[in-house]
Amino acid sequence: MTKQQSKINALKQELDFKSNQLQDLHQQVENNTTSLTDTTSSIEQSATSLKEIEEGLIELIRKREEDQQVLNEADQAYYNVRNQLSEKESELRHKVKEKEQVEHLLAAIKDKLNELKLQLAGTKERLNVEFRIQLEDILDQARTSETSLEDLQEKADRMKKRLENLGEVNPTAIEAFTEMKKRYEFIVEQKNDLVNAKDSLLKTIEEVEATANQKFLETFNNVKEHFIRVFKTLFTEDDHCDLVLENPENLAETGIDVIARPKGKRPTSLTQLSGGERTLTATALLFAIYLIKPAPFCILDEVDAPLDDANVGKFTNMIRQFSDNSQFIIVTHNKMTMSTVDVIYGVTMQEPGVSKLVSVDFRNLQQNQN
Repeated sequence: MTKQQSKINALKQELDFKSNQLQDLHQQVENNTTSLTDTTSSIEQSATSLKEIEEGLIELIRKREEDQQVLNEADQAYYNVRNQLSEKESELRHKVKEKEQVEHLLAAIKDKLNELKLQLAGTKERLNVEFRIQLEDILDQARTSETSLEDLQEKADRMKKRLENLGEVNPTAIEAFTEMKKRYEFIVEQKNDLVNAKDSLLKTIEEVEATANQKFLETFNNVKEHFIRVFKTLFTEDDHCDLVLENPENLAETGIDVIARPKGKRPTSLTQLSGGERTLTATALLFAIYLIKPAPFCILDEVDAPLDDANVGKFTNMIRQFSDNSQFIIVTHNKMTMSTVDVIYGVTMQEPGVSKLVSVDFRNLQQNQN
């Protein structure tokens, strides 16, 4: 029973809730109906306003088209007026330019007129001063000369040019001529002195060249004789050598051919000789030049390096012969050369980086042996 009562109460409550909900819905329907009525009325008003606006817009568009047409017509009229104005400005500029040209022409005519007036006044004055003639007296006189005006004008121009070439009259011309004459005579005298000096200098040059050529030939012949003698000393008497001038006619620029032909060989150049033979030939030429004017000291740096023992002996014998007049300092590593010298100086390094000079004087040994 209680359960049924509870169910009835629940149904009543639900009925009350539904009733309240129904009332809210009826109220909402009434409100929506009112709102719909208002909205419908507003839509009708809006439609009426929209129609009025459309009509106003159509009127404005039509008016705009009319205004645009008026504006286009005004633009066309503006451009027409502007073109007309440009044409007028162009015509005005042409007129101004023509006016300036006319003014320049008028100014030139005025200048020419003034120039002619000045020439006329000058001619009138010249006729009066130089020829005692009044221009007014001869204006009405007839021409008595048969020479044409062109010939007279040409003759006048020719005389005028001659006068212009003569230049203005110089009152100091005589003094200037005298001064220039003195200057000319001085320059001529200087020229003659220079010519004489040139001739004297050329003569001196010829004498110097002749003396130089003579000295050159004498020295060359002496060197040639010494070269042949020393060469035969270093080689044998049967070996041939010579010094030949390439261009004997021009001693200032001539070259010298060195000819060396050891016995049994026919070399065409010194390069075909052996190293020792070339060294001996060069040594012979060196001492041939040296004998012309012996120096007190002569240094030879490893000249004997390419020589064999036989040639080293010849070399040392020659050095011994020439040592009477000169002192020879020979840099060598050859033991045979060292054995023939008077004093040996050796450089040794007893400590790293410290050099020491050691000398051996064979002259003291030779004296002690004696």
